[in-house]
Amino acid sequence: MSTHDSPFAALYAEAVGDTGRFGHREHVHVTWLAVRRYGTAAAVGVISDGIRRTARYAGVPQKYHVTVSRAWVELVACHDEPGEDDFDAFLARYPDLLDKRLLTRFYRSATLASVAARNGWVEPDLRPIPAH
Repeated sequence: MSTHDSPFAALYAEAVGDTGRFGHREHVHVTWLAVRRYGTAAAVGVISDGIRRTARYAGVPQKYHVTVSRAWVELVACHDEPGEDDFDAFLARYPDLLDKRLLTRFYRSATLASVAARNGWVEPDLRPIPAH
């Protein structure tokens, strides 16, 4: 993780803690924190910018995916409830968020693999992401 002073870096530090591990669960945790602190629209920017920077810093800028990043923010946001401050309780209520393949319920694999989805927002083509 880059040491850039950014909202994402602060959220990352909080979600990862001393473990240094940034797997799928931690990604969802960072996203949840961003949604709670900044709201959905701003969280899209915070998460997208942070992941883009992290991928670039790691030497794999091609791993950044616009549609995947935004869709995960929207999926986390649609389950967010005011007053919920316990991430573990949030995950206990919505365990599907731990499924890395959750987006395939909303998108065809070919859609997510497309250049258009990688480089820009593409609406779900199987079913809409629920609104919050």
